[in-house]
Formats: sequence, structure tokens, C-alpha cells
Amino acid sequence: KLLNLPSRGDTIIGNDVWIGYESMIMPGVKIGDGAVIAAKSVVVKDIPAYAIVGGNPATVIRKRFNDAEIARLLEISWWHWDIEKITQAIPLIMSNDIEALYALHHLC
Repeated sequence: KLLNLPSRGDTIIGNDVWIGYESMIMPGVKIGDGAVIAAKSVVVKDIPAYAIVGGNPATVIRKRFNDAEIARLLEISWWHWDIEKITQAIPLIMSNDIEALYALHHLC
């Protein structure tokens, strides 16, 4: 009987996503790269990249970066770099200096 239930599709969680304690992600939701989900949130719809969300249902509280910085982060997709390049870039990744990280990406 469960096989007759409609499918909502795959749940997709992007790269570099933080999901808070006891949060619920409902079926078929796509969570964008770099998103942050607050503890005990209920995610019922897609979350944009680098958004901070919370609540029941989860809503966008704010963006982690401005639109230009988000575009650059998505362009460089540092999570696809080889481990040596990531290791070299850890100080920049942790600093939130998007321009410096972008410059490093284009130098290597």
C-alpha cells in the first residue's frame, strides 16, 4: 500500500551545508550549497545557496554573503578542489575573504 503513495522526488543536500540539531528535512527538498539550517527547523521547501534558515516551516533569515559573493563561491566550487589546494586555502576559506579565495582559485 505504501508503494501507491506519490513520490516527492529525491532530497538533495548541497556541499558545505550545516544542518542544526533535530532539524527535519522533508522529502523532495533541495538545499543549496553553503546553506545553514537552524536547530529544530522543519524544511518543507527548497533552500537557496548560502541562505540561513530557521523555524517551522523554515524561512530565510538572511543570506550569508551578498549576491556577487555567492555567485563567485558557486563558480569556484572549492569543495571540488584537490585536497592539496583545499589544505592551502583553509585560512582563506575560514576567513570569509571571498575575493582572496576567488583570486587563489584563478592563480592555481
